[in-house]
Amino acid sequence: MGGMFGATGKNDCVCDIFFGTDYHSHLGTMRGGLAVLNGDRFTRFIHDITNTQFRSKFEDDIEKMNGPAGIGVISDFEDQPLLIHSHLGPYAIVTVGRIRNVPELVRLAFRKRVTHFSEMSYGDINPTELVATLINQEATFEDGIRSAQEQIEGSCSLLLLARDGIYAARDRFGRTPLTLARKDGAFAVASESCAFPNLDYEPVHDVGPGEIVRLTADGIETLKPALDTLRVCSFLWVYYGYPASSYEGISVEDARNRCGRALARRDSVRMDFVAGIPDSGTGHAIGYAAEAGIPYKRPFVKYTPTWPRSFMPQDQRVRNLVARMKLIPVRELIAGQSIMFCEDSIVRGTQLQDIIRRLYDYGAEEIHMRVACPPLLFGCPYLNFSRNRSENELSGRKAVLEMEGDSTDAFADYANPDSDKYRALVETIRERLHLTSLNYQRLEDMVSAIGLPQEKLCTHCWTGCDTPCAR
Repeated sequence: MGGMFGATGKNDCVCDIFFGTDYHSHLGTMRGGLAVLNGDRFTRFIHDITNTQFRSKFEDDIEKMNGPAGIGVISDFEDQPLLIHSHLGPYAIVTVGRIRNVPELVRLAFRKRVTHFSEMSYGDINPTELVATLINQEATFEDGIRSAQEQIEGSCSLLLLARDGIYAARDRFGRTPLTLARKDGAFAVASESCAFPNLDYEPVHDVGPGEIVRLTADGIETLKPALDTLRVCSFLWVYYGYPASSYEGISVEDARNRCGRALARRDSVRMDFVAGIPDSGTGHAIGYAAEAGIPYKRPFVKYTPTWPRSFMPQDQRVRNLVARMKLIPVRELIAGQSIMFCEDSIVRGTQLQDIIRRLYDYGAEEIHMRVACPPLLFGCPYLNFSRNRSENELSGRKAVLEMEGDSTDAFADYANPDSDKYRALVETIRERLHLTSLNYQRLEDMVSAIGLPQEKLCTHCWTGCDTPCAR
């Protein structure tokens, strides 16, 4: 997925950049980077944060940085920020998103006499470098960013640090968020609004889809107004957004509580207590428990100081190890109990299998699960929120393929919660996970809990449609 933060003001901004970027670590996978501009001089550091916390890698670096403007990024896999020398002047750039038409854009660049691109591991081209190349083909930063947005298929939000300010642009369908904020003498922009409170910034504006703004020490200037069409990722509220953040004015924690309440309203199973799979399942479980009038307890406690998020590593064995070691069971709350677990989603299901087996090993009588979104049937073509090698690893899709063979024409039937095929899909997953019962959230209930019209949300992961599907 990735996240970014930028700030500029009348005084040194390094502390804000350091902590503001760190507040995006829950989105990160492999790389972290900072760049600060002081006059005409850039200072930049990039580190591998795969197995190390962002702060510990950069604590020594920030002593060597100073300046009134800077940007930082937690990156999916590429080194960022990039420092670019171009006819527009020197600048630093970071991006978040997923560019689907990289080969086509590279071919077009070669035709325009771009001679080379730096190559990353496995022969990939750094997408941030590609975006910089698109920008450099125009006469101004504003025109370059506008041109890049129009050419990119998929999504790409960016921050560009230049001598005349920080340019911030949200991808043209607004799939990833960007929020502007201010405090006395400084202005900031972030993917996650949770980065602002402890740095004393006050949010002032959500950047709209396709909007381009420039931040300087004197204020915020709109260079290109927002477009009309919004398709913000629903998973921000359900899964990977931070609970203390808000997007489009809607609190993540509130939305998760509403998701849990919606699950409870459609349920009749009685259990001893409700629990959430830490962390993102917790908000859903609190809402479920409140609506059902059943106690909320924690039969697993998450050990957070040293373990990264378990969906991040590419290797499944590493993911499983991380998931197991960071969740510590509380035997006294498990033995002899009927437990209702709320979970944000079931992506692959491999880690859940281990969690459920451990609960039975510790004496649980029944294990029920309620999932805050519908079954995942389609891989995300817009964001790298989970680095699946194949969308066929998705638990819902895998179950459909088991029942249908290699046919891919039946997924629409399995997405309909009122169909027999959908019920067979859920039963297949329930049996695989050895659950007493399993229910998923209906799409309309999830949309209602988020609080935006469905036409403003991207629900591709559940429907396979880029616009709201007809039912």
